[in-house]
Order: sequence, then C-alpha cells, then structure tokens
Amino acid sequence: MPEIDLAALDTPAYVYDLAEVRRSHELLRRALPRPSGLYYSLKANPHPALLGCLRDRGCRAEVSSPGELRAALDAGFPAAEVLYTGPAKRDEDVRRAVALGVREFSADSPRSLDQLDGIAGEHGVRLRYLLRVNANEPVPGVGLAMTGVPSQFGADVDWVAGRPRAFTGRANLDLVGLHLYMATNMTDEDHLVEQFTIAIGVAARLRDRLGTSFRTLDLGGGFGAPYAHAGELPRFPTLAARVAALLDRDFPGWRGGAPEVVFESGRYLTSTCGRLVTRALEVKWSHGKRIVVFESGINHLGGMSGLRRVPVISPDLVDPNRPGVTGAAAGEDGALAVGPLCTPLDSWTRSAAVPDFRPGEVAVVPNVGAYGLSASLALFLGHPMPAEVVVDGGRVLESTRLAVRRERLAAALPQPFAMAGDLS
Repeated sequence: MPEIDLAALDTPAYVYDLAEVRRSHELLRRALPRPSGLYYSLKANPHPALLGCLRDRGCRAEVSSPGELRAALDAGFPAAEVLYTGPAKRDEDVRRAVALGVREFSADSPRSLDQLDGIAGEHGVRLRYLLRVNANEPVPGVGLAMTGVPSQFGADVDWVAGRPRAFTGRANLDLVGLHLYMATNMTDEDHLVEQFTIAIGVAARLRDRLGTSFRTLDLGGGFGAPYAHAGELPRFPTLAARVAALLDRDFPGWRGGAPEVVFESGRYLTSTCGRLVTRALEVKWSHGKRIVVFESGINHLGGMSGLRRVPVISPDLVDPNRPGVTGAAAGEDGALAVGPLCTPLDSWTRSAAVPDFRPGEVAVVPNVGAYGLSASLALFLGHPMPAEVVVDGGRVLESTRLAVRRERLAAALPQPFAMAGDLS
C-alpha cells in the first residue's frame, strides 16, 4: 500500500490502491492455465477506477444487474463482450441489455431460454448463451456452496442430461457453452482443483448429451482472499498445470481455443486493494464491558460479510508509535466494537481484543476492497456514505462520495388507488 496520511483523511473513507489491483491481477493470471480468459465480477466492487484498471489489464466484465451493466459500459467494457448472469432476470432488464448491445447471457432454466429467445426475436438479433449447470457433487472445503445442493443457480446436471432438448433448439439463440461457477472464497489449491475436476467432468458428460461442441467453457472461480483482517493473497503455484492436465484429458482442443476456457474473479482481484479508515466516536463501559463506538458500522462494512465477524484493527497501523493490543486488555473478557446505528445488530465484534481507542482516534480495517461498501447496509438510517479515495504509486488520484437521490417516476399510480386503511 502507498504511504499516505490516513489520519488526515476526511473519515470514514475507503482507500483503494490501483497498484495492488494490478499486482493481484498478475498473481491470478500466473495461477491460471494458458490460454484462458478472465472475467471481473462487478459484484465485488463496481468502483469506476477499479473497473478501468482491470479493463486495461484485459479483463472482461461479468454483470448481474442493470446497475452493474451501466457501470461496466461507463468504464469502457464493450457491450458485446459482457457476460450477463443471474438466476433470474426481469424482461425489461434483458430488453435494455440487448438494446445496449449485450449478446451473451448465462441461462439457468428452460424458462430463461424462452425469455431470451422471445426478446432476441423482438430485436431481430441472435443471442449467445452459456447454460449454467448445478453439479451433483458439492465442492468440499467451502463455506458457501453454489452447486451440489438445492440452489437457485443453474439447472441440475441430471435434468439437463435427461431432457437435453429442453435446453437447446431456440430459434434465436446459440448455445455456446457451459457456466460452471460452483463455490466461493476457496484458499486451498486442492479444493480448487477438486472444483475444476467436477466442473470439467460435468462439461464432458453434457457435451455428449447435448450433442454440441462448446465454444466456451466458463469454469467460474471462487479464488479466496483475506477479508477485513491482515493477510496476504493465497498462492496457487501448481494450479495452472493441474487444471491444464484435466482439460487435456477431456477437451484436448482447448489449447487452440476449442473451447475457449474462461474464469471469473471478483474477490481475489480487489480484496487486498482496499482499506476502510474510520474514527472512534465514543468509549464507555456498560455492564462491566468496554464499548467502543465507531463512525462506521454495518452500514459501511458488514452486510454481506456476516454480522459480528469484522475485527477492528489497531491504531498502530496509522501511528507506528502508538502501541496496539494483541490480547484482551487487563481485566477484560473482550470489548464490544460497534457502529453508530440504532440497532444492537450493528456490531463488528462483541468479545474481541479491541485496542484502547480514544475518541477521535483512527482505526484501519484492511483487505476490504471486495464486498465492502457495495455489499453493506448503506441506506439504513441515512448516514453519509464514506468517501472513496483512489491512490496509485503513493499519489492520490481522486476522492469521491456516492450519493443516493429519489427520482419521481413518470408513470402515475393506477386509478383507483386506495391507501391502506382507506377502504370506505
């Protein structure tokens, strides 16, 4: 991370380091077999500066909503190279995406294929689709599985194998491959290899049942990274060779692009680029426990991370002469670190070793470039959004703040319209 004066920031603030984004991208590319493509999943962090950096590194965009699509296009990703995913999509959102030039979608069911086919016909275009498949086997060693269990993601492999015609044969669609995103946040290389072994085996089985040669094989990702605690990105030194051997066995033409193998990542590419800088507002005791109240809570960090899982980082990261606390303070069984929201759920930790903060002192939470602000409960209580500061090579490039505004809809309410209780 570049050295900037964190204590001088207008807090709370997220600080994103583009140099770290580039380093993370290079580490992941080294871990992937070549040749292969890489999608950046905007759900991890849609900040325009990060999108531009990853676009310049050759990433494509994977989006799952109109907002993510708009962010990708504004950042310069070509619409024709965007992959639009998600377990269900509104008709108006698909129509808008097609009108903007998106031509490739992930489809999870025969109904979603009928939707895409009808909208493609309305626009007089052909659309490409990756069929998302839910494998039979769960991936071992993961906390958040997306396959091998009842899931909104994809069509069960036995359903596809048993009724292949239900997933092909649309007049305006071309089946170009499979989408096999199976789990998330895996830091063990062996577990990643097991995931890709399952995925490639499913693809080989369905290639024969669907009677087609795939142009694209999206093996997903799930590459793990540290979140909200100190740590380095995991390394996967033999992953590329091991996955290449699996592909050589079942898809020997992949090295020549038949099929093109692609991967997806959000967390690995952006997690370590971001820090949240926030100040202590209040320190007091209640029922024998020390309470530290920060200006950021689950509205700025914590929504998707899971409540009460985020450690507070010692202020010695801001001032190296300020000693931190490595264990519980004398006489404490752990302090309560909370945010400013009017709910007892707004806590980062209830019994951890929290440094002896003073009001006004700055705390730093590292490794929150992914699933930070955009995955939090930002609208609850209406506190100001944190600033987002972009740095590169020790230089501050920009500082911005998200704003939310209410827009009046053009369409009038349907008439007659009765408010609750107005039933006379």
